[in-house]
Amino acid sequence: MRTTFFALSFLLLAGAASAADPLDPVKDVMKVTQENWANVDSEGKYLFDPEPLGRLYSKKFQAAYAEAAKHPAYETENNQPGDPFGYDVITSSQDGCPLQDVNFKAAPPANGVTDVTVSFKQWTCVDDAEVKNSVTEVHFDVVEENGKPLIDDIHRIADGERDSLVEEMQSIAKGE
Repeated sequence: MRTTFFALSFLLLAGAASAADPLDPVKDVMKVTQENWANVDSEGKYLFDPEPLGRLYSKKFQAAYAEAAKHPAYETENNQPGDPFGYDVITSSQDGCPLQDVNFKAAPPANGVTDVTVSFKQWTCVDDAEVKNSVTEVHFDVVEENGKPLIDDIHRIADGERDSLVEEMQSIAKGE
């Protein structure tokens, strides 16, 4: 009886340990974003290269990106199309400082979506105290597909308004 109890406890713990965490894909995206801004003199990693795109983002997000990518914001040095944005979609900028005070918070799931809020300071190298201490907030919609948590949309908050990266990609795809 005691052996059965321990075996059952072990199986329950193993199942809980392997359960997918909705923070995982968001932490991966933020790790790349932090690394990119930590050393602005080097070529950064692209959040939407084929490998991370297929591993971290939902099918809906991938489809929206594929259509938007047909309309690059610029051409690269080797005459290949660049990305459809021309700016960092997490920080909503082309300039910035190393990110500091990065915090994650996941809300309880609602209608199959977990809202993961990430806050950080992105202007800590600026002399203006108000700008230096400002906090940026980004929300990630995380859904589960095939048992994996995946990013379904990214929302930047500016002037109290919440945008949608998926809607932006759809607009880019339409040539807007």
